[in-house]
Amino acid sequence: MNKIQLIARFKLHEGKVQDFKAVAKECLIVIKEKDKGVMHYDWFFDEKETECVVVELYKDSAAVLDHVGLIGELLGKAMAMSDFSGEVYGNASDALKGALAGLNIKMYKYFQGLSY
Repeated sequence: MNKIQLIARFKLHEGKVQDFKAVAKECLIVIKEKDKGVMHYDWFFDEKETECVVVELYKDSAAVLDHVGLIGELLGKAMAMSDFSGEVYGNASDALKGALAGLNIKMYKYFQGLSY
């Protein structure tokens, strides 16, 4: 399985929800215009808008690396106004593992499943 699913979790710092939403909107614009490897990219807020979860799916590790290259600066802004954590699901390449090293991200390698 080459596909990589990524879940990004942001616990927003107090008073930052509107600034965070502005950065999130910028991210979506960039992804729509330039990201060729994204298959799924959805943002969700909890009821109180204190936490945001982004559910992402990419065709492979190279596509995730391209994505990070496109929104790296915006991701940095989002991370500066939140406590960030994440999960990567799939057989991530060594390059992707290296690029994500040092971030609060847990990696899960693929075992089995069904896709329709």
